Amino acid sequence: MLKELLSKEFKGTTLKVMLGDITEEETEAVVNAANSSLKHGGGVAGAIVKRGGKVIQEESDRIVAERGRVPAGSAVYTSAGKLKAKYVIHAVGPIWGEGDEERKLRSAVRSSLKLADKLKLKSIALPAISTGIFGYPKEEGVRVIVDEVLRYLKENPKTSLKEIHFTSIDERTAELFASALS
Repeated sequence: MLKELLSKEFKGTTLKVMLGDITEEETEAVVNAANSSLKHGGGVAGAIVKRGGKVIQEESDRIVAERGRVPAGSAVYTSAGKLKAKYVIHAVGPIWGEGDEERKLRSAVRSSLKLADKLKLKSIALPAISTGIFGYPKEEGVRVIVDEVLRYLKENPKTSLKEIHFTSIDERTAELFASALS
């Protein structure tokens, strides 16, 4: 069950903070906090494949077989299987401690938004990329993600995105998103 904690207009796009399971989002795409080998075992990635079906993992395996590992800061997409969304955008965020984390996290967010624009999507749901098992400090990570979304919207006034959700099943993270957006 998704619960809206905050809704704000910015540059013609509605930004919402949602508390709940990202796999229940009805946006056109959900962003997966992925690793560079696109092996979707735990966290958000595991939940997405469990709910969407093995086709998501199969398509991810094909991408890695064809192109190699996806570098931190990049994003690729697959279909969404049985999810309500049409696509899953797999954003590879940095692992805390590997160096240059903020630039890589900003790049992962921006790559996701650019892909959504390339696919002409009107709505997308973003989790707190890298703030789970990758160890990025939650407060800082959430601030960077929100800031990069706002920066992207300022720099891309013709974006197809009309709605962006910051979605977390974790109440503290959702509250951090709400506070960063306020």
